Amino acid sequence: MLRLVVRLLLRILYGFRAYNVESLEAKGPVLLLPNHVSWLDWLFLGAVLDNDWKFVTSSTTAQASWLHRRVMVNRRTFPVDTNSPYSVRDISDHLASGGRLVLFPEGRISTTGTLMKLFDGTGFLVRKSNPTLITCYLRGANRIPFVRHKGWTKCFPRVTAHFSRPFHCPAIEHHSHSEERERLTDWLHDRLVEQQFDVEMEHGEASLPAAIARTAGHIPSRIAMEDISGAEVSYRRLLLGGRLLASRWREVLGPGRGERIGVLLPNVNALPVTLLSLWTDGRVPALLNYSSGIEGMRKSAKLAGLRHIVTSRAFLEKAKLDASPLQAGGCSLHYLEDIRQGISSATRLVGLVRQVLQPRTGYGELDLKPEDTAVILFTSGSEGLPKGVELTHRNLLANIRQAISVIDLTDDDRFFNALPLFHSFGLTGGTLFPLVRGCFTYLYPSPLHYRVIPTMVYQHSCTVMLATNTFLNGYARKAHPYDFSTVRYLIAGAEKVQTATFDLWSRKFGIRVLEGYGATECSPVISVNTRVAGRLGTAGRIVPGMEHRIEPVEGVAEGGRLLVRGPNIMKGYVNPDANARFQALGGWYDTGDIARIDEDGYVHILGRLKRFAKVSGEMVSLTAVEDALASLSPRFGPKCEIAVIARPDADKGELLVAVTNEPRVQLGDLRGALKEAGLTNLAAPREIRVVTAIPKLGSGKTDYRRLSAVLGKADADIAGSTSA
Repeated sequence: MLRLVVRLLLRILYGFRAYNVESLEAKGPVLLLPNHVSWLDWLFLGAVLDNDWKFVTSSTTAQASWLHRRVMVNRRTFPVDTNSPYSVRDISDHLASGGRLVLFPEGRISTTGTLMKLFDGTGFLVRKSNPTLITCYLRGANRIPFVRHKGWTKCFPRVTAHFSRPFHCPAIEHHSHSEERERLTDWLHDRLVEQQFDVEMEHGEASLPAAIARTAGHIPSRIAMEDISGAEVSYRRLLLGGRLLASRWREVLGPGRGERIGVLLPNVNALPVTLLSLWTDGRVPALLNYSSGIEGMRKSAKLAGLRHIVTSRAFLEKAKLDASPLQAGGCSLHYLEDIRQGISSATRLVGLVRQVLQPRTGYGELDLKPEDTAVILFTSGSEGLPKGVELTHRNLLANIRQAISVIDLTDDDRFFNALPLFHSFGLTGGTLFPLVRGCFTYLYPSPLHYRVIPTMVYQHSCTVMLATNTFLNGYARKAHPYDFSTVRYLIAGAEKVQTATFDLWSRKFGIRVLEGYGATECSPVISVNTRVAGRLGTAGRIVPGMEHRIEPVEGVAEGGRLLVRGPNIMKGYVNPDANARFQALGGWYDTGDIARIDEDGYVHILGRLKRFAKVSGEMVSLTAVEDALASLSPRFGPKCEIAVIARPDADKGELLVAVTNEPRVQLGDLRGALKEAGLTNLAAPREIRVVTAIPKLGSGKTDYRRLSAVLGKADADIAGSTSA
């Protein structure tokens, strides 16, 4: 009767519901493993569990006060001395007798609101007792006032409990007891993370505007973002701006639900507002890569069939972009300056009142389906021609939720994003992720301002920073050792992080660079290192909800071609031929990268298949060669860059050519660096070419296509002068 009363109260106050409760009927021994986010977790669980379930509690903590003793030592608890090495034995003995226990494997209430580390005693207990296991995800309990994190809370948030199906731990053989215990603990951590992701995908919002509006409804006054102008935008103002602009698009663009609209803007507050407004009006933004030049944008606009492009006169003027070729190609330009002037003061006032009174109306009820295209991005094309990638609302939300489930961010974290939003890393990781998660974002218009950016990170006390290897080296050259003192999460992607970069940031700033791996087609994150699970020299572990397989490649002894599948994989390509090849794979995406995955699940990227050369019948990774040659930077100065490309050779099939911007580098220096890295003579470049600068893409990656063209032109000029 008491349990029914408690359940009724929880239903009234918190809208409490429990899902898949039939799993709790499993007979003992059974171990229930929930996440632990609040002081009332036991109450939500106790309202569902029968009387024969007991909660494992700490007899030491129970002595803190009379209230602690009443709650932690009673007939529904199983007190153990957490300071005693025999505590696990006592729990194991109870399970062996057929008992059913609830154990919070984190051992403490989360200080971030998300899953933290699991104590390896959990793995030992599972190995020793082999009980039936059930995991539980308490959704929303991290927002009640009785928590230990410092983020926002409310008196009566919606709380639900989600129980998994009963399962058993896998058999782990040929390992020591300590390794077995550690692997089982990691395996359990993965199960809890996967359950969180699955639940959020099933019960979370279906579209990006709805997800952002849900966050805004809880924290409407919190500053969502700021840009270089110093203007701050709150969540309330963000939603209001999206509504007002959406009403103008219907007037300016006319009817056209599902129409692709080009967006040509830098990292400023107006860009996320514009995206939100286009989604609200049922349009599909196509983000144009202005670093590709006006001709590249014209081709992208033609590929996507764009008739309208939203831009800014101020941006075109500062960037010195002549947009007339876009207009000549049939695109109409719509300037935000003019659009804003068309919004009357009365309309703004009515919109503000409506926003205050009904903050989520117009967003949560949008007729947007998860499979609707959210954005079109254009790949950088480091090895070939760019392709248009269609990412759906489900794709982007899945990737955001995958990242949220593995990265222990807090509400107080502050993002610094200088990566352009036409790049998927900058869009999803640097902008949409913090907007959905409820974190502050500082938008900076260019990642190339190596002297300014460290100062901006310092002035705005940013704690999360996204960058690439190239940009990290640039910042490290110009930054004061204290500039990044507040950064606790530095995530690098888009290109392989070189060993020299890890060492430099560790020595100069005391910061561990966490490398990730992804692709535009994957929204973009495929794997990432975290503070809970990180391994130097790898690209981290694959995010939850994704499958992978390795296909053998002729001539490659280690690893193989990596293919992945999951809810974050794109809808398809705009390019018909490329899309036909993708659809033929049945949902799998061929990354084109050679990789291996070790027994702990960490991804080792060995290089792109196109970045392998066949020298004397042996496959040589050009990426590995470049990584080894990066060790020459301290000797020749931080500005020294070396790229490696392969050229045809009549004798050996292919030969390697080192291209550098440092004329002092000699072949002997290259051989010495490769020998020190343990590479064979086959990996040694046979020629050095000196250029003024290594060409780069907007993401900071080396533009090998353009580099090969530059060398080809130089060879043609030399041949022409010789014949003359």
